[in-house]
Amino acid sequence: MQAIFMIIILVMSVVIHEVSHGYAAYILGDPTAKLAGRLTLNPLKHLDWLGSIIVPGLLALMGGFIIGWAKPVPYNPNNLRLSRGGALREWGPAYVAVAGPAANILLVIIFSLVLRFGLAGNFLNPPAAGLLGLIVLINLALAIFNLLPVPPLDGSKILVSFLPYSARQAEEFFYRYQFILFIILLFIILNTSFLDRLIYFLFGLLTGQ
Repeated sequence: MQAIFMIIILVMSVVIHEVSHGYAAYILGDPTAKLAGRLTLNPLKHLDWLGSIIVPGLLALMGGFIIGWAKPVPYNPNNLRLSRGGALREWGPAYVAVAGPAANILLVIIFSLVLRFGLAGNFLNPPAAGLLGLIVLINLALAIFNLLPVPPLDGSKILVSFLPYSARQAEEFFYRYQFILFIILLFIILNTSFLDRLIYFLFGLLTGQ
């Protein structure tokens, strides 16, 4: 039963993550996501069956680190208004990229406060506290995972925006071998406990649990 709740929370969290990307692009002048009907919280518009259901479901049953993803929200970086003073490198993609993890972090803060003060005031029963804890934990994991600087994760887009134009070859290398780099990252995550320890440390710090 807990695995089902975890998948439901994960699906809605990745949907909010992707919609936030779309809204950030829309605010910066790109209507692509809106025209594609992706500025909606309807999960059916965003689900990737492998990344939203199968992979997280298997990981939940294995009792390990849960990750997942939805279909990326489309946007056209050429429509974004923000640029680095008119220079060659645009800031717009970095703002769009950071919007997804920022939404997850906002959810972490809100539900951490509800959990912390709810338990302190005896307003929450154990099932409710457990559900809130899952929301915090999953969104914390999503935010940290997506901020890792490995393509196609958001962290790579943020990193690239800070690189000078002379480092364009590094960007091309990242994206040319992104599948291999991503598989290596997954292997490291599934075979080490570093991210687990970081996530649970931050969870305890934020919730007091």
